[in-house]
Amino acid sequence: MIAAAVLFASMNLVSDWRLALAELGITGILLLYLYLRKRSRKKALTALVEAITYNSDSATGTALLHFPMSVVAFDLDSGEILWGNEYFWALCGNAEEKEGQILGELLPALPLRWLSEGKNSSPELYVFNARCYLPEGYAVHHAENGGSTMAVLYLSDLTELEELRSEHAASRPTEMVIIVDNYEELMKPLTDRQRIELRGRLDETIEKWCDGRGGLMRRFDRDRYLFIFERRHLQAFTEGRFSLLDEIEQVAAPSGMRATVSIGVGLDGDGFEGSFSFASLAAEMAMSRGGDQAVIKNPYGFEFFGGRGSEVETRSAVHARVVAASLRRLIEESGEVFIMGHRYADLDTAGAAAGLVALCRKLGKNAALVLGEGQNAIEPLLSGLWAGESYSRALCSPQDAMLRLQRDSLLIVVDTNRPEQVEDVPLLESAPTLAVIDHHRRADTYIDNAAVEYLESSASSAGELVAELLAELMDSSEITEAEADAVLSGIMMDTKNFTIRTGERTFAAASWLGRAGADTTRVKLLLQNGMEETVARYNILRHAEVYRDIAVAALTEPQNRVVASQAADELLNIRGITASVVFYPTAAGGVDFSARSIGTVNVQVLLEKLGGGGNMSAAGAQMRDISPEEAKVRLFAAIDEYMDTE
Repeated sequence: MIAAAVLFASMNLVSDWRLALAELGITGILLLYLYLRKRSRKKALTALVEAITYNSDSATGTALLHFPMSVVAFDLDSGEILWGNEYFWALCGNAEEKEGQILGELLPALPLRWLSEGKNSSPELYVFNARCYLPEGYAVHHAENGGSTMAVLYLSDLTELEELRSEHAASRPTEMVIIVDNYEELMKPLTDRQRIELRGRLDETIEKWCDGRGGLMRRFDRDRYLFIFERRHLQAFTEGRFSLLDEIEQVAAPSGMRATVSIGVGLDGDGFEGSFSFASLAAEMAMSRGGDQAVIKNPYGFEFFGGRGSEVETRSAVHARVVAASLRRLIEESGEVFIMGHRYADLDTAGAAAGLVALCRKLGKNAALVLGEGQNAIEPLLSGLWAGESYSRALCSPQDAMLRLQRDSLLIVVDTNRPEQVEDVPLLESAPTLAVIDHHRRADTYIDNAAVEYLESSASSAGELVAELLAELMDSSEITEAEADAVLSGIMMDTKNFTIRTGERTFAAASWLGRAGADTTRVKLLLQNGMEETVARYNILRHAEVYRDIAVAALTEPQNRVVASQAADELLNIRGITASVVFYPTAAGGVDFSARSIGTVNVQVLLEKLGGGGNMSAAGAQMRDISPEEAKVRLFAAIDEYMDTE
């Protein structure tokens, strides 16, 4: 317009007013054409957007201008805005209603990839100016304009709905079960008055910890409490790492024994009954892992807190007697009995199996140890006890066991409770009846369909547990000396000749085996290594380094699993070392870890961060599709997380 005026004035100066008037008229016509073309294009875009949104019959040409939702049409390739309704411009902060602006500049971080993928809705909400929007829309290919793609975007304001949803989730009832781990031991030597006082201090400490959460706490058994609270308070409990675990230790019996608790939290169960079932299962899981820890259970798995201290002794002679009676009944009702341990069987696995073979012989049943081909650490027993004529049917392969399996067969799993670690998973899944005897802590995966289970993480070994059962079910004269040696070898191996993880019941089991004829000199021969293994062990020690008081041997070549475990044990003899980890690559392209501790570092909790498990003083892990260099980075990160977590 300004250019036309200047041109008109110039023509007047040269007295060519006719030409100036003609130029002005032409300019006016061009401007009118551009205005009408822009208006027509905007109307066409509006009609196109409405045709996509509604159908051709309901499109009015102006409905979307006042549609109570932010709508914008833009070029998907360049992001240039072609059209937007009044609600869209208001969303942008009353930005100037000017087509040609870039959508990404007005609405930063707006997700649009889903449009290019042919989807009609964004998988995530878009938050802008503290409001939540759900982006939806369509992409339409233009044959014109070089084949560009136009997109129509609708932004539904779901802020109020999201607030209601968040409040609903935060106010959902959550159930917590609290169990006093050592209640019997605390109360047993006390007078009635002392018991009432101690129980009152337990109640007061737990009630104080639960106060301020707007929940309901009740004791429903002498050593069990139920706490129902809103989900919104769970984060405070987890951030405080369930501080009740530390606070309850201020309650002590006159003897000096301090109380400990196991906490189980149930989330997202099917109603109150489902959540209570989850909470109870989580509390039992915490106790089976040694107590003094918290476990959260939801439909997808477990989450663990605490458990860094020593396991709480919860076994009793009564419990052992009950389990022994159940196992005896199970064996008597079964046909053939199969005994299976973890892959890479060791002396504890084979020793426990030898004890069970003796028990089955007393009860008139055939029993066999299931052993696969490959690496193991039981060669001294295979060439000795299992080479005898009486043990000719006491050893079989997983394939033979599968063929011999009948509807009345019994499979006893020893020295592991994780289904993925057993010698043969198909055999485990096919067995009609199961029993589990193990001293390792439960992990998030465990055998959950056993008819009889004896899981005691406070025990030194599977051999100790089997010896306890044998003492309840048979006389010491009914087990051979070779079998007693085998059971004792497993105990001595896991306790490092009775130097770690030993207790009163460990020595009681060893004493019974001694009466059965076990001899420590013969057992020492079973524990000896060959010259090649000894040299390999000391070669591993040469690669050790110290990181935060933990000795780490990072190897770049595959190793004998047994030798690596022995090297981890050897590293604990270095002054100032609290734990050790040896890891090495495998032929399958992964990395195996073996960890040991003298008791101040819980290596099970440490290696659980890498997908492993075990118990407080001995643990292992297997990582697949990872290099030794990457495994070292992951290990050091796990050590940092463990050490820095209070």
